[in-house]
Amino acid sequence: MKRVLMPLAPGFEEIEALTIVDILRRAGAEVTVAGTVPGVIEGRSGIRVLPDTVMENAGDSFEMIVLPGGAVGAENLKKNALVKAVVESLIQKGKSVAAICAAPTVLSAIGVTRGHVITSHPSVRGELSEETVSDERVVVDGNIITSQGPGTAMEFAFCLVETLFGKAKAIEVNKGVLAKI
Repeated sequence: MKRVLMPLAPGFEEIEALTIVDILRRAGAEVTVAGTVPGVIEGRSGIRVLPDTVMENAGDSFEMIVLPGGAVGAENLKKNALVKAVVESLIQKGKSVAAICAAPTVLSAIGVTRGHVITSHPSVRGELSEETVSDERVVVDGNIITSQGPGTAMEFAFCLVETLFGKAKAIEVNKGVLAKI
């Protein structure tokens, strides 16, 4: 079973988080949604989500971490030492780290995207000075996967499925979803 961690912080972008969790679970990934704070977490649009657990209890042995964006959500992820520790651990192990929208700034702040090609929401590109920033909707550079925002969440999610399970699984899952991938 492929295990994926999605930290959820107050101010997260709902479209990104929920789309990604849904598509990964349809593909058969064991996705753990872990709150950076206890209890229900409110997204940028006021949608409330009850995570599976909190970061402190999420465990380890993940194949991938996926950071949803939202400007406030990304800032809250940057403040979480456990998010940083998991990202650094996965990078050291050659596992995948993924971020969408404003969340690539979290990876940049940790220092793992230095010298890599990434993408992000245009509003945060001024914070990315150690990376080469692409205008592509989804960018894969080694084990770092990034995407631009809510409108690219479905493409990003299917890229993550392909990374974890292969192209055939992405095609299989999409038969029920009918996304443009």
